[in-house]
Amino acid sequence: MRALLFAGLSLIAHCTAAQAAHPAAGPSACGYLTQSMMQQPPGPVLLASYPSEHTGALSTAAFVYDNSVAAIALVGCGRLPQARRIGDALLWALNHDRFWHDGRLRNAYAAGAIGADAVKLPGWWDPKAQKWLEDGYQAGSDTGNMAWAMLALLTLERDTGDPRYRDGALRLAHWLQGRADTRGAGGFTGGEFGHEPAPQRLSWKSSEHNTDLAAAFRALARSTGDAHWQDEARAAQDFLTSMWRADAGYFAVGAGEDGVTINPLLALDAQIWPLMAIPGATTAYASALATCDRRLRFETGYTYSEAGGGMWSEGTAQVAVLLQLLHRDSAARAVQASLQTQRAQDGGYYASNVPATPTGFMLATDPSKPRVYFHLEHLGAAAWAALSEQRFNPFTGRSELAQ
Repeated sequence: MRALLFAGLSLIAHCTAAQAAHPAAGPSACGYLTQSMMQQPPGPVLLASYPSEHTGALSTAAFVYDNSVAAIALVGCGRLPQARRIGDALLWALNHDRFWHDGRLRNAYAAGAIGADAVKLPGWWDPKAQKWLEDGYQAGSDTGNMAWAMLALLTLERDTGDPRYRDGALRLAHWLQGRADTRGAGGFTGGEFGHEPAPQRLSWKSSEHNTDLAAAFRALARSTGDAHWQDEARAAQDFLTSMWRADAGYFAVGAGEDGVTINPLLALDAQIWPLMAIPGATTAYASALATCDRRLRFETGYTYSEAGGGMWSEGTAQVAVLLQLLHRDSAARAVQASLQTQRAQDGGYYASNVPATPTGFMLATDPSKPRVYFHLEHLGAAAWAALSEQRFNPFTGRSELAQ
């Protein structure tokens, strides 16, 4: 599943002090993203995922997932030149890693201008340890994040005709092929965790990751005309299909380390994304949305998973996008209205409406601690809010469900 944080941080006290949302008319979500880009130096750039954070592991982190969604959202907002700046930063990172030259991106880079020598990774000074630290998750490469970078690059290639973006997506796709798995229902494993030269290969498989990959490979097949990528899309989709729990009306989140044992956790994005990304899914798996309404509603929005505990703004915006694509406009407006209660004073969006919303997962860097979404401004939430404003499907790059 998508990661917020894979480092042990003492942020709860900070978040508690800031937990009250500050509804503000402010700019539209598109306006907020555009303003954020205009505040950056010229040229290729990656936006901070948590712009209000100034210490610790999140303070300089620009997650590839957040920036990829932001680039697609900027295309949907009609801000193609600004979207290209993020796309160009992803291409630079792909070609200028400090160690890897095999077609992968990291999960995160240092926010800001990109384009001078090797791209820097996020990090922070630990006064207790008296040394510079880097987060193992941020240094790694999740397959889902790489798929989102592909989607962003292919969206830019389609709208600009610039073959550099297609070529970058191809490099990522070739690396992702190495995560193909033959155990159980097949599909693709989670990626790699940790630092060079020998990161840990992740053997679990995620429904969400395989949804991302199915959409990205399908888009690459359209762009290149190469039917091989349709085969890869089908392999990812077959794994996702195997996760469908017909008796309960939802997709399980994935398979465990053995690649076979199903993790039955109910999580929001593992339901909403397939309905947007997989052709025919809104008919074949229509009960997934009803299950979310019944089991994942939190106040006026939606929570991350059945772990409950708070509204997840990014996921709430994802539901709004899906409802719009289904032409359920009245329901979509109600969900969008709930997002406005999570606006920060500068127009951004908080990740959660409470100090810490649990995900139902544990930290990869410290399995004794739960992984949560904090009450912090979050680029991913703002990007999905912008997609909901524009009725724009990031999996297709259009205002339509996957065909």
